[in-house]
Amino acid sequence: MGFKFAIDRGGTFTDVYVEYPDKSQFVYKLLSEDYHYKDAPSEAIRRLLSKFHGKEMTYPIETKDIDWIRMGTTVATNALLERKGEAMAFCVTQGFKDLLHIGNQARPSIFDLSCTCPEVLYSHVVEVEERVVPTQEKCQLYPQHSDRMIVEKKLNTEKLMRDLKYLRDKGIKSIAVALMHSYCFADHELQVAEMAEELGFTNISLSHKVMEMIKIVPRGHTACADAYLTPHIQVYLSGFMKNFKNNLKDVPLLFMRSDGGLTHASTFTGSHAILSGPAGGVVGYAQTSPSHLPLVGFDMGGTSTDVSRYAGKYEHVFETTTAGISIQAPQLDINTVAAGGGSCLAFRAGLFVVGPESAGANPGPTCYNKGGPLTVTDANLVLGRLRPEHFPNIFGPGEDEPLNVGATREKFAMLREEICEYLGKEMSVEEVALGFIDVANETMCRPIRALTQAKGHDTSQHALACFGGAGGQHACSIARSLGMKTVHVHKYSSILSAYGMALADVVHDTQRHCGLKFGVENWSKIDDMMESLKKECREKLGEQGFDKPLLNPFLHLRYEGTDCALMCPASHLTATCQTGGYIKSFEERYLTEFGFTLKNRDVIVDDVRVRGIGKSEIKLNDQVGARSAAEEQTVEVYFRGGAQKAKLVQLKSLSTGASISGPAVLLDKNSTILVEPGSVALVTNSGDITIEVGDAASRTLSTELDPIQLSIFSHRFMSTAEQMGRVLQRTSISVNIKERLDFSCAMFDAGGGLVANAPHIPVHLGAMQEAVKFQLEHRAGDLKDGDVLLSNHPCAGGSHLPDMTVITPVFYPNFTEPVFFVASRGHHADIGGLTPGSMPPMSQTLQEEGAAVYSFKLVEKGVFDEAGVTEILMEPGKYPGNSGTRNLADNISDLKAQVAANHRGVLLIQELMKEYGVEVVQAYMSHIQTTAEMSVRQLMKQVSKKAIARSGRSVLAASDQLDDGSPITLRVELDPECGGALFDFTGTSPQVIGNLNAPRAISLSAIIYCLRCMVGYDIPLNQGCLIPITIKIPKGSVLDPHPGAAVIGGNVLTSQRIVDVIFKAFSTCAASQGCMNNITFGNEEGGYYETVGGGAGAGPHWSGRSGVHTHMTNTRITDPEIIEQRYPVLVDHFSLRAGSGGAGLHPGGDGLVRRLRFRRDLTLCCLTERRSTQPYGMEGGESGAKGRNILERRNGQVINLGAKCAVEVHPGDVFLLETPGGGGWGCPDNQQKQTDNTRDRTRDTPRDDMPAKLRRVEVRGSVAEYTRNQESA
Repeated sequence: MGFKFAIDRGGTFTDVYVEYPDKSQFVYKLLSEDYHYKDAPSEAIRRLLSKFHGKEMTYPIETKDIDWIRMGTTVATNALLERKGEAMAFCVTQGFKDLLHIGNQARPSIFDLSCTCPEVLYSHVVEVEERVVPTQEKCQLYPQHSDRMIVEKKLNTEKLMRDLKYLRDKGIKSIAVALMHSYCFADHELQVAEMAEELGFTNISLSHKVMEMIKIVPRGHTACADAYLTPHIQVYLSGFMKNFKNNLKDVPLLFMRSDGGLTHASTFTGSHAILSGPAGGVVGYAQTSPSHLPLVGFDMGGTSTDVSRYAGKYEHVFETTTAGISIQAPQLDINTVAAGGGSCLAFRAGLFVVGPESAGANPGPTCYNKGGPLTVTDANLVLGRLRPEHFPNIFGPGEDEPLNVGATREKFAMLREEICEYLGKEMSVEEVALGFIDVANETMCRPIRALTQAKGHDTSQHALACFGGAGGQHACSIARSLGMKTVHVHKYSSILSAYGMALADVVHDTQRHCGLKFGVENWSKIDDMMESLKKECREKLGEQGFDKPLLNPFLHLRYEGTDCALMCPASHLTATCQTGGYIKSFEERYLTEFGFTLKNRDVIVDDVRVRGIGKSEIKLNDQVGARSAAEEQTVEVYFRGGAQKAKLVQLKSLSTGASISGPAVLLDKNSTILVEPGSVALVTNSGDITIEVGDAASRTLSTELDPIQLSIFSHRFMSTAEQMGRVLQRTSISVNIKERLDFSCAMFDAGGGLVANAPHIPVHLGAMQEAVKFQLEHRAGDLKDGDVLLSNHPCAGGSHLPDMTVITPVFYPNFTEPVFFVASRGHHADIGGLTPGSMPPMSQTLQEEGAAVYSFKLVEKGVFDEAGVTEILMEPGKYPGNSGTRNLADNISDLKAQVAANHRGVLLIQELMKEYGVEVVQAYMSHIQTTAEMSVRQLMKQVSKKAIARSGRSVLAASDQLDDGSPITLRVELDPECGGALFDFTGTSPQVIGNLNAPRAISLSAIIYCLRCMVGYDIPLNQGCLIPITIKIPKGSVLDPHPGAAVIGGNVLTSQRIVDVIFKAFSTCAASQGCMNNITFGNEEGGYYETVGGGAGAGPHWSGRSGVHTHMTNTRITDPEIIEQRYPVLVDHFSLRAGSGGAGLHPGGDGLVRRLRFRRDLTLCCLTERRSTQPYGMEGGESGAKGRNILERRNGQVINLGAKCAVEVHPGDVFLLETPGGGGWGCPDNQQKQTDNTRDRTRDTPRDDMPAKLRRVEVRGSVAEYTRNQESA
């Protein structure tokens, strides 16, 4: 028996677990970067071997006594975050050279006007001349074909050879290859690889081998990540192995993959290395926690916190985003929250703010004495929860000083003065510090609720598995806030990721695209695929010494016509399609996660997967050794209500069965555990700690403003809106709401004023409060408990008719009128009218756009009025040329889902009222609105000051026009004293004959959006934003049309022009593309709708982003492979429109070029703007190019379609869409003009108030993906 090493090389520390030959265990930490040694894992092994043998070991390290080494590493993640991987090129099908730059066209942050996006990983692109297209049953472009793919254009090997030689001559040695539909037809990718190998390329990442799944964008990103990171990993591995004799030839070296399985170093690749370290922690708590309850993993480190869930099996996701790169590979569902020990503390606009910026290890918290900011760690230090006397002297500039408590208290004292001055009342330093801890805890609770409730689980019915260096200080509070009764803290909690690697199994995970219906006729084909994958797993694991691996089969299933696929395990390992119970598994999971199943709907097998497992069968000695008794000490620790005497206990002194009642501080050399008053810590037989969490002491709040509680209530209000959204997404049925997430949920005060609106869809911001206020006035005295209202009419606070708003009053005992309201607004795919999709480009009256509802009791006394709403939805069919709704079943189901979402909001608000009282909750709703108000007033004062300095008056003005010449005019009169402003749209065009009329609610949304962008930091988005703003819109104008006016274009087009005019008046930035480019095509069997991005406007400190959605929309575009599989169209070209951005000191972003070739007779509809007017430049910058809509007939005829049209197209016809560019900022000189217009227009612009060494922590995981999807709906 020899040494067994499990090592987690993190960004700051390297953690080591070692089992010695005598079965004793030891844990060790050292800095990951230190000038005393080149490589931390090698140095750790050397030191530990030296300690055991009693003599100094030298390099290269002797390996004869080492049984195995297992590692997790952040090498790949850091290289991705810092863009320090291998120089590489991207080979892609001709016409798609900018595909990964465009991505899904959504911007990461909707309020970031610079549209900052991470750079692509490649430095060169090769367009591969080849094309395959999927076969379609009713295609009129090609004869019927028996193969799944048609080779439309063979690979041009001569051109490819020239291009590859060019790359080689440029010094490129690594390439990624992603060709259209290679998940199903890989021949062309294999040809590229063969030619590249002949030319000497050392790394070739083929997308179909890296991850054989449909969707070329994430598959291409994954292949690029693999090509970018794998050579970097190989360099690290080579350097690591050289530190040992014979390069570790006879020692098994295994690395942790993102999916929680180990793999041999030779097969460890970049695309599977992103979560290498955190995955070990999940395995660690999953294998060691004794609870019979499902577990929530809580890994709180210095920079961020990772949360995950385990309920008897690992939860995987198959597409996530890291550093802006979509990775399509199995990964444990680990969700990163931007709150850790190093999260920065700030007091802003009356709110206690924690993160998302982090101090990191350098400069670190204030107490590190390197000039760092106040952080969560500093707050715990001030409260006595961290004991400085138990930390080594490794701090300060010379790294030889103790923690500097004095510096921390001094900075807190300064912050306390600022807070007290704002509040007009006194707070102690400890009260301020505790306030930040409470806010930090609530920040971490929100994603845990989302992670559990998103999949239909009750958060309180879990145990909290706590690990990581900082987690023990917060575990009791986190668990109590979530309703959990138990916390588990492993004895190796501070190095649990390393320990988990010692427990992990060796895994080979492989999958293949299928695309077949799950039916008897396809079972044999699916079973053959499964057997082929099992054979691969046996071979790969057999090479690593596992003769009889476990082979777990899965099918990736979805209902036909939906995008929501679930990975479903078989009921047993030898299962076939007939015996595996796949449909039962699918329906059970679907019912749990979404609350229903779809009857009589075919199920599609997207992918076949096998996860082969070589069981490690590591038996680790986990018993408690002899304990040394120690004197019990007491220390002073601050809790709510004041300082208390707490026991200070060394963990090494506690024997099995020991019980410690809180308050207590438990210490070992690497972590601190706080046992709060009312809780009890127990020592298990293995030396771990189980905490029984006591109930919180009752606390009475007054209605007076408390900034700490204000921050917590802000989180609770937003959490309510978020949980409503989760219910709506789970229980809805339509693609629009369930998968595109085109909805918004909000809560309102008793007067209908918006309190919280989350997640944010720009065109929905603030608009719902107009609908709630209308119903409150319209239904005065007529609302009862159990009533739910439906409305979508523009004159009743609606935006456009497909956006159906469901409003529920919240009642409480002893109150005769509603005390609050909740509402949900969802975009229904069809509500009748002239055309399928209810977005007719040529509509002239409201009745042509579908069903219009002023006010309807959708639910009365708890009864859903299905007959009544059906009559309303079918009403448009009574008018000539119109139809009633074309999908009544989806309408009814989605409306019921909206009712259910509202009901969830009602219950959560009632819980708040039960906990705090109605008056307190109402008071804090008012306080949070005041916070938003003060932020906007401060902004208006700053703008007014600048305006007076520039022109001598506090008046701003701007005008722009729609393509039909209709002006939108704005005059802003600023009050420099109180921070108020009049937004006067007098002079704006009367309503128009077409559908560009915008209901008043849309102008409110646009104003709130612009204000939030200009404020520049996170503020609550509620009614308070508009309190300082007086809005004057002429009745009967295009911005407040008469009842009956067509409005469908107002929501998707005029809204953009309102934003352009506001930003022009405030000189904020140049105009963005000013359009959503609404494109629809279809026939009587169905249709497809998309919006297409363009160029973003430049600003004073940034260049405009190219190929992105801007301002009032952020919709994702469907992947080209999905479009071609499901719709009768081919995407021939999708790239940036070079030179379309306006020139300037900072140039505007380029628009897009998109060519769609039709395969059947269809109707094409275009609803666009900026076809006759150009997006303006600012401060001497030039305007962006106008857009164009061109139809190229198969017979060679070319037709300019204009901005709005409905036209019949035929097989072989091509629609060419050229979207507008963004305006430039600042006068370009000749050299600047020439160079800036040819370079990539992405720029990473740090926030002005963020110190250079502080950066925002990137959030990731399924919760973050959901939020990103919601904000790009």
